[in-house]
Amino acid sequence: MLNHTKKIREIYEDIQRRLFYMIPEKWDKLLLYSSVLDVPDKDGKTGELFFYYIPKGIFKKKPVNVYEIPSKFNLDESQYLKLVQILYQKIKELRNEFRKSERNEIWTNLTMSIQNLKFKVEYDYTDLNNTDFSSYERHVIWRYENLGITEEQVSKEDKEILKRYLLGARTLSRKEHYDTGIYIQDVENVIAYSTENPTEEPNEEKEQKTTQTKHKNQLLMSKEEIEKMKK
Repeated sequence: MLNHTKKIREIYEDIQRRLFYMIPEKWDKLLLYSSVLDVPDKDGKTGELFFYYIPKGIFKKKPVNVYEIPSKFNLDESQYLKLVQILYQKIKELRNEFRKSERNEIWTNLTMSIQNLKFKVEYDYTDLNNTDFSSYERHVIWRYENLGITEEQVSKEDKEILKRYLLGARTLSRKEHYDTGIYIQDVENVIAYSTENPTEEPNEEKEQKTTQTKHKNQLLMSKEEIEKMKK
């Protein structure tokens, strides 16, 4: 049983706030995956992070990948990716905190979910350096298991990955679960929305205001704000 110390719970809350900040629209559900390896895997990676969210709406919406957000909302991609990197550093910090209290093996990857003011984490202890699937293939499988992406919705190559996964022998691995309620207040997201009415005739003052708003969206954060987010 994992020991969830006060420091670990503080990191949970910090991660939640960063996620709320990084999504520029209302959403119903968020799912995040991250792995942290002590040595590079066969692809030369030491870990990864991605998350998807389901936009809020009365109709079923397609999951949005974190790496689609800059183009979707006209944000500066390099600045936004800095936020992703900082978020990944928090995941690594979380793992280091668990290492302090865990005597045996430490988890290698996790899946976080936020929905209906519930925060859940599944910790997985699979040895990712010795698996039959690459990082990309694990991503395909994760989408299938967590986002409901069916075989009919993926490419021919991804279908083969899922087929190999579903027909292959399953290796049972240790998993730990944690869930709690959340209460997040006053978290501003990365978008400063324009309130301009596009049907109105433009004038010089309005054109200037619209340009400034667009620039603010693209700028995203100052260097000082980026440094503040690291703390």
